[in-house]
Amino acid sequence: MSQERNQAASFKGNPITLIGPELQAGDQAPDFQLSKSLVETVSLKDYAGKIKLISVVPSIDTGVCDAQTRRFNEEAAKLGEQVQVLTVSADLPFAQARWCGAAGIDRVVLLSDYKDNSFGKAYGVLIKEFALDMRSIFVLDASDKIVYVEVLKEMTEHPDYDAAVAAVRELL
Repeated sequence: MSQERNQAASFKGNPITLIGPELQAGDQAPDFQLSKSLVETVSLKDYAGKIKLISVVPSIDTGVCDAQTRRFNEEAAKLGEQVQVLTVSADLPFAQARWCGAAGIDRVVLLSDYKDNSFGKAYGVLIKEFALDMRSIFVLDASDKIVYVEVLKEMTEHPDYDAAVAAVRELL
């Protein structure tokens, strides 16, 4: 049974429960299995040796999630090849692909947690009430140690983009 953190966050002021551990800077990042397409699955080791900025959004088709992904796509272009920016959501892979094509996203890899929410559970960001992942940012060094974590307290707010990018830049 996964740990439940009652009232760990909110959606429009209403308390929500997050499932999984509360990860901290210094923790080793949990492995994950996420869908890159309906037939292709990837794990943390597929990005071995790279600095990773993992941007977690509840649903790519909402305003804040759209803006968050576009912002990190712009930042990814400035960070160089040793950095991999991943956006994780519970949206279906074909919905993510459609959105990327329409938005012109070319530097961020969108990955789906739709099958079993295993990423959300492992990273402590699965929203019990919605089966979506809570808006959050994780920065991992090249050896998969977490160096920065931001789990938003309110689902509809933007993350601290500058702090997340600064955490990546400190590793370059």
